[in-house]
Amino acid sequence: MTQVLLFSAFLLGLVLLLGATYALQRFAKVDKRGGKLGENGLTMQGFSYLLILLTVIYVLAVFYILIKGTPWEGHLMEWLNIVVRLMHITFGIAWIGASFYFVFLENALNRTDNVREELAGNLWAVHGGGFYYLEKYKLAPKEIPRDLHWFKYEAYFTWLSGFSLLFVVYYFNAGSMLIDPQVLDVAPLTGVAIGVGSFVVAWLIYDVLCKSPLVKKGTWFALLGFLVIVGFAFFYCQVFSARAAYIHFGAMLGTLMVGNVFFTIIPAQKAMVKAATLGQPLDPTLGKNALTRSLHNNYFTLPVLFVMVSNHFPSTFGHSQPWLILAAISLGVAGVKHWLNLREKKQATVWILPASVVFLLAVAFVSAPPKQAAAGGAAACTPNVSIAQVNAIVQNRCVRCHSSNPTDEVFKSAPNGVKYDTPEDIIRLQDKIMQRVVVTKTMPQNNKTNMTQEERDLIRCWIEQGAQNK
Repeated sequence: MTQVLLFSAFLLGLVLLLGATYALQRFAKVDKRGGKLGENGLTMQGFSYLLILLTVIYVLAVFYILIKGTPWEGHLMEWLNIVVRLMHITFGIAWIGASFYFVFLENALNRTDNVREELAGNLWAVHGGGFYYLEKYKLAPKEIPRDLHWFKYEAYFTWLSGFSLLFVVYYFNAGSMLIDPQVLDVAPLTGVAIGVGSFVVAWLIYDVLCKSPLVKKGTWFALLGFLVIVGFAFFYCQVFSARAAYIHFGAMLGTLMVGNVFFTIIPAQKAMVKAATLGQPLDPTLGKNALTRSLHNNYFTLPVLFVMVSNHFPSTFGHSQPWLILAAISLGVAGVKHWLNLREKKQATVWILPASVVFLLAVAFVSAPPKQAAAGGAAACTPNVSIAQVNAIVQNRCVRCHSSNPTDEVFKSAPNGVKYDTPEDIIRLQDKIMQRVVVTKTMPQNNKTNMTQEERDLIRCWIEQGAQNK
C-alpha cells in the first residue's frame, strides 16, 4: 500500500512539474520581451531549465526510494554514473572550449591595423567553409542588440553535473570510495562535510586574494595562488583516499572557476549591459576584473582535465606522495597553457614549452617505482610459487568486486570489466595485477578486503618467476 501511494504521489508531482515547465516555455516564446523578468536578466526560459532539473532530481529520488535494497539498486547507480558522467563531459567540453576560444580571441585580436576608435580590436577567421569577422568593443556598442548570447550555462551545468557525479561516485559510497582508514578514519558523513566545506573555504581564500592589491603583481599572485592550491592538494591527501583526493582537488578548482563566472564575470557583464542600455557611463574596471578571472579559469582548465582522467592511471595517485605528483603535474600543464597563450599573442618564448615538457617527463621519471633490491627480488622469493596459491589470494581478496557475479555492496558488476574468475584470467591480466596490486598498491580499493603485504609479495614472486600455470 505504501509503495502504491508513493508511486501515485510520484506521478502527480511529475505531471505538475512537467506542466509548469511547458507553461513557462510557452510564455517565453510568446512574450514580446522574451520572458525577461526585471533588470537582472532572469528569463522564463531560465526558470524552465531549473524546473527540468528539479524534475530529473525528483524522478531519480523517487526511483531510488522504490528500489533501495533490491538488485535494481546497483543497476540504477551504475546507469546514473554513466548518464551524469556523460553530461559532465559534454558540458565541460562546451565550457572549456568557450574558454579556450575567447582567450585565443583576446590574445589574437588585431589592435592597430585599421581599427575604429570604439573598438579594442578585430579578427578575421575562416572555419567550416565560411569566413567570419569579429569585433571587440572597448566598452560597449551604442545600442545593445536584443539577441545577446550569454556564455554562462555551460559553466553552471558543468559544475552541477560534476557535483552530482561527486555524490554518485564518492559521497553515496563514502565508506568505500571516499574514506581510507589507513589515511584518516572518520565517519562517512564527516568526510562528505569536509569535502563540501573545503570548496567554500577555497573560494573565500581565492576571492580575497583576487580582491587584494597582490592581484596586480602577476608573478607574485601566481606564486602565492599556486602555494594555496598545493596546500589543498596536501590537505586532501591527508584526509581522503588518494583517488578521492585527486577528484576533490579538481572539484575545488572547478568551484573556483564557476565561482568566477557566477560572482564576478556574469555580474560585471550584466552591469555593463544595464549601463549601456540606460545610456549611463560604463565602469571599465568591471570588464578588466571579469577578463582577469576569465584568464584564471583558462589556466585552471588543464589541471582539471588531468584530474578527470587521473583515476585511470594509478602511477599518479598511487605514489607514496600523491599530493606532490598532483601539484607537479598541475604546474607542468599550466606551463604548457601559458606557452599557448603567449604564442597566440605572438609573444612566445623559446624556453617555456620545452621546460614544461622536460618538467613533466622528470615527474614521470621521479614517480617511477624503484627496481627491486637484491633482497626483495626474485632471489628472495619463495621458490616455485604456484598459480593455486595466487588464485587462493585473488579469490579471497579480489573477486568480491572482480567477478562475473560480484558480492560487493557497491560494485554490482565488475569494474572496467576486469574479472578473475579463473586462473587463466589471472595469467592474462598479470601486468595489471602487478601495477595495481604490487607496485602502487591501489587495489583492492582502499584495501577494503585487508590484503596483507605477504600476499602482495607472493603475487610478485609468482609474476617474476614467469606467471606459470602450474
